[in-house]
Amino acid sequence: MAGKQSKTARASMRAGTASTAVPTTLGEVRYLIPLNHGKNVYVRNIVQGKTRNLRTDSEAFVEEIRGLAEAGHGAKIKAELETFTTTYPGDGWEVTLKRLIETGALA
Repeated sequence: MAGKQSKTARASMRAGTASTAVPTTLGEVRYLIPLNHGKNVYVRNIVQGKTRNLRTDSEAFVEEIRGLAEAGHGAKIKAELETFTTTYPGDGWEVTLKRLIETGALA
């Protein structure tokens, strides 16, 4: 059994799924939940069934996104990041998206 999830993490996950900032539709899965003005992000890995809190400038984040993209979720993740660039201007999401594209993580 995995470790107990903190109260803050649970609240962030609930807030992320009910957020009106990013449009959601019935049955849509969001892979990314932005945190800390773009410095961190919860990454939902539906392949492994885990949610990780990662720094957006870390190699672990790039590898997590690469794994999801290889499983066929790259286009959806790219669309979420593009939405973040307009929804959260000034949080550096355009830099994160550019980095993922340059490293080939979204290919």
